[in-house]
Amino acid sequence: MSSLVKEDLAKRLFGPRRLRLHEFIEVEGSGAERCYLCAAVTKSEEVEICMVKHFRDREEKYEVVEKWLLKDLEMIDGKEADTDNPYFDMHFHKVYSMEAYSCASKYTFARTLNNLNETYLKKDLKIVNFDSTYLNDDSIWSSNNRDCLVLMRICFYASNLLCLSLCPLS
Repeated sequence: MSSLVKEDLAKRLFGPRRLRLHEFIEVEGSGAERCYLCAAVTKSEEVEICMVKHFRDREEKYEVVEKWLLKDLEMIDGKEADTDNPYFDMHFHKVYSMEAYSCASKYTFARTLNNLNETYLKKDLKIVNFDSTYLNDDSIWSSNNRDCLVLMRICFYASNLLCLSLCPLS
């Protein structure tokens, strides 16, 4: 489903604006409309982050309601690295609080911004209150389908804790 939405966004919204969509996540919007937080690269290699509203009338419509540049992003705050929460803040000239669809998608977006920063800007981007293991591409848990791998790692830790709790102490 998400690949179809990404393809539709790229074709209807980003393609005509001559942007290459790298990643998007669903975030909480108001009412019945869906909202997406997107990261795209312009022809001049500027990284644009935008909030897109998805409307469904007779046909699918997308509208950019907020737009920022990655070079203006001062910090991404994941709120609490120790808990499984979808909330995060993006600090530009003001702070924008977001609620991702899941904790895994929050990490996916932070990882994408970090990678785009390393590729295009190479500035000191502060990413705080995220578990760094899940942000690095060089970890054994990285792949193209990172959301599943984050969940798999959480399950792996949970099963280890269960096994340890069932072992008798001698």
